[in-house]
Amino acid sequence: MAGPFPIKTPADWVRGNIIGDRVGIPLMITIKVEDVNNNCSPLAGVLVDIWHCDAKGNYSEYSNQIEGDFTSQHFLRGRQTTDTSGNASFISIYPGWYPGRAPHLHLEVISSSGQSLLTTQTAFPEAVSNTVYATSGYNGNFDTSNSADGAFGDSLNKNIATLVTGNTTDGFTLNETIKVAL
Repeated sequence: MAGPFPIKTPADWVRGNIIGDRVGIPLMITIKVEDVNNNCSPLAGVLVDIWHCDAKGNYSEYSNQIEGDFTSQHFLRGRQTTDTSGNASFISIYPGWYPGRAPHLHLEVISSSGQSLLTTQTAFPEAVSNTVYATSGYNGNFDTSNSADGAFGDSLNKNIATLVTGNTTDGFTLNETIKVAL
């Protein structure tokens, strides 16, 4: 499920550093894309779009946010093409949250011909989110657990980030493998 606030013009945001003018705990995101129709081999040359809210729960490119109108801003969203190992990497910040949703990021995998192969969301381990949200700059503890977030429903085991490591001083690393059918 794509969820709200998709990228309006992703081709304009081909970039690895998606932070823009936002502040927060650094997060290095690596998405590995594998082809389930080819023994889960790495899938090179596909596009990966990601987007998420800032530390306070605001999305760029949209109005009526927690803190106002961000329609002319383009923070925390971007596109990369996977390399020969199937990886696309982004420099970001740990996402915040907004009422009714657990901390998450959105991503879409698109074939080189422009066909959407998968649109999904990744949830973050609650212990890591609790640690991040105890720092200044974030809007405190989230109000919705991963299991209570309706967007994940009964698919949380497929949507939870598989590896998030680090700390609030040096930042965190998210490595996630996404399987698609090409």
